[in-house]
Amino acid sequence: MANFAKIDDNGIVLNVVRMNNEDCLDEGGNESEAVGQAYLQKHNNWPADKWIQTSRHMANGVHELGGTPLRANYASIGMKYDAANDIFHSNNKPYPSWVLNTTEGRWISPIGDAPDLPQAQEDENVNGVIKWAYIWNETSGAWDLTDISL
Repeated sequence: MANFAKIDDNGIVLNVVRMNNEDCLDEGGNESEAVGQAYLQKHNNWPADKWIQTSRHMANGVHELGGTPLRANYASIGMKYDAANDIFHSNNKPYPSWVLNTTEGRWISPIGDAPDLPQAQEDENVNGVIKWAYIWNETSGAWDLTDISL
């Protein structure tokens, strides 16, 4: 099955549809995004260039089955298609200082991901109950180790 995101003029994903692979094949029998877009335009009355192919096997720039990466993430309603970088990403920037990693299609802090928990705090996070976590502090620009069970 092929998957396509329906986007608006601002690149916001309005819907994601699945279609038969046969409806995306060119005259040589090869899968073609353009053929799929034309099919969707004809059958959904939505401009062809507002249908962007997406792969359900994509997350954070990695194809989970080892295939060729396609647009960083599987599109979902409310996400943004960034045409300049040809990726789908969350439309919600978590903090003003965070930047978009255009390879992984995700927002990251200016100093990178949160560090691993110290062993003592990791030992307290047991049986699926999370007591400790690093929380981003926008004021200090650092990750704060926080007891979130309070």
